[in-house]
This record gives sequence, structure tokens and C-alpha cells, in this order.
Amino acid sequence: MSDNASLPEQPFISHLVELRDRLMRMALAVVVLLLVLFPFGNDIFHVLAQPVINALPEGNSMVATKVLSPFLTPLKLAFVAAVFLAMPYLLYQLWSFIAPGLYQHEKRLALPLLLSSILLFYLGSAFAYFVVLPILFPFLVGVTPEDVKVMPDIADFLDIAIRMFFAFGMAFEVPIATILLVMAGATTPERLGEKRPYVIVGSFVIGMLLTPPDVISQTLLALPMWLLFEIGLLFARAMAKRRAAPSGGDEEAVVDGQAGHAVAGATSAGVAGGEHTSDDEFDRIEAEFEELDRASRAEQASPDTQSDAPADGASDDYDEYSDSEDVNGPAEEPVRWTADDSADMLDEEDFPRRTATEALVDAKLEQVAALRATGADSEARRLLYEVLSEGDETQRKVALNILEQLDS
Repeated sequence: MSDNASLPEQPFISHLVELRDRLMRMALAVVVLLLVLFPFGNDIFHVLAQPVINALPEGNSMVATKVLSPFLTPLKLAFVAAVFLAMPYLLYQLWSFIAPGLYQHEKRLALPLLLSSILLFYLGSAFAYFVVLPILFPFLVGVTPEDVKVMPDIADFLDIAIRMFFAFGMAFEVPIATILLVMAGATTPERLGEKRPYVIVGSFVIGMLLTPPDVISQTLLALPMWLLFEIGLLFARAMAKRRAAPSGGDEEAVVDGQAGHAVAGATSAGVAGGEHTSDDEFDRIEAEFEELDRASRAEQASPDTQSDAPADGASDDYDEYSDSEDVNGPAEEPVRWTADDSADMLDEEDFPRRTATEALVDAKLEQVAALRATGADSEARRLLYEVLSEGDETQRKVALNILEQLDS
């Protein structure tokens, strides 16, 4: 995990104590900034309300319709400004609490995304103040009926301004969200590109919900969201290509390594590495397998009271035993033909021992499963042909079933 992975794991209560300490530091930072900014609350409000003041007709001004508004509005603004300015420190405390439990590659990924998200949130809020508000309020004042005097309430204006800052700050996080979705495997850049029409419509719906009920602010929020989605999609595609490049090389290396092991294991069968078994060879192997299967079934169906065949005059391929009893004595115990007896009579040079062969073929079947998972069907098919030539009855049946799946 982290550099402290070798240290003993802390108990749960220790994590709670650390979380409490960090939350207290975060709260203390906000309180300190609030105490510093509150005396300048009216000045901050004047700067914030400048787009509205400039848009008001001559002789009009903002008003306070509630008794406590002249006090609560600057206090609320000072608190929001304190949180806004303390955001990097707050996120640093949160990061310090989470970072020890992350792997190094997760740290390398999360830290740039965290810094980028802070920067994008500030950019979104700045866009709302310098672009949206100077366009929005003159539009609202311009559509006011002639006999109506525009006198915005300071509390209502502050609520709208905070709402706009939050909406545009979150809207500018769209590239981060896009990259995280792709890197988490929830979707792909291609799928996101196909969903572009839905993203555009969704941007306008979000703009309608998060901004005042006017076309200007809705459009000014929806268009940046769409453009930022396209930017995030470009970065996601670049990162996906960067991640796919080494993974593709590793996959090829795995396939080559598995193929090399298969070639080394198949030397006893005389199979050359990288060459595919011909169709005629496969037909021959399949015919031999069917013949062996029929012989095995005939052997299983033969009576249990069979005895050894006479040595003289016996044909090379006889499969019947004499059931006659010795007239001079009791019948001998029937002799069963077992697989171990057959293995002992086979030539060791032509047929390796069963245990070694089974282990080799089982390893090849495992390699076939791995190759199929990586999409290397041709290499898997070559190993299956080797299994047909080297494996036992069960292993050949498995190989034939897999070949049928590949052909279907």
C-alpha cells in the first residue's frame, strides 16, 4: 500500500481519533478565516454585487426587506468566503487522512485529479462571476416592465450568487468525472461518445435545475458543461490509449510465453512450434480417437468371466477370451485387463508414463483457457490439437468440446 505498509495496522479507534483531529483542524481554519473576513463582510458584498449594481437603472439600489438581513447577509457571505478560501487546506486534511491507506499508483493518480478538481472549481466560480452575472442581471433588468422599479433584495441576491458559484464550480468538474468513469472501468470513451446527444440534453436539464429560471443562465451553464465533457473525453481517450499500450504488450508476452511452454512440452509428440496442425492430421487424430472410444466401450461391455487368450494361433487384434473351464480342475479366476497392465506393455519411448502425460496435457488445457481469455484462438486451437494427440479419453473429449465451441 503506502510507504507505511510495513507498519502495524492501527486499531479502529485510532482512525476515529485521527479523523476527529483533522475535522477539528478544518473547523478551526474556517472559524479563523470567518473571524478575519467578517469585519470586511460589507466590502466583500459590495464587490460581489457589483454586476447587479451596474445593471440597475439610475436611482435604483438594492434593499433589505428583512430586519436581520443587514447583519446575517454579510455574516453568511463571510462564512461562504471562508470556506471558499480554506478549500485547499480542507482538502489537504482530507487527503492526509486517506493517503496512508492508498497504494503508490493510487496516490500518483488521485493527487493530480484532486488538484485539478480544485482548480476547475475555482475556474467555474470565476466564470460565473466574470461572465454569467454581468450578462444575467442586465438581461433581467431589461425585461422588467416599465412601471416596475427593480430593487433586488440583498439576501435573495446572495442566495442566487452562491447558487450560481456552486453550480458552475460543479459543472467545471465534468472532465474529472469523465476521466474517473473511464479509469474505473464503468464505461469507455467510445460509449461516452455514442451518448453525446444525451449529454447535451442532460446539460440543459441540469442548467435548468441549478440556475435561475431564465434562458440565459441555463444556456451559459449548459454550453460549458458540454464543451468540458468533450475536453474530458479527449483526455479519457488519451489515458485509455496510454493504459492499453503496455497492457497489450504484456498480453502478447503472456501469449508468447504460454505458446513457448506449449512448444517445449510438445517436443515428445514431434510438434514444431508455431505451426498449425493440418486438417488431414486433425481428421486422422479424430478418427483414431473414435476408434479408441469404440474399443473402450467394447471392452467395458465384455463379460467379466473372460480369461486369457491362448498364446498360439491368436490374431493380433483378438478381443475375445476363452470361457471354457479346465476339465481336470476348477475354473481359474478370470483375468481382468486393466489400464496399468496396458501401460506396462507399451513402449516407454513411444508412450511416456501416464502421470507425466496427464500433467502435461492438463497444463496445456489450462493454457488453452488462458489463451481463450486473451482472444488468442489460433494458439488455443494448436494446443487443442496437441491434446487430441497426447491426452487420454477424458482430455480428448474436453479438447473436442472446446474445438466445437471455437468452430461455432
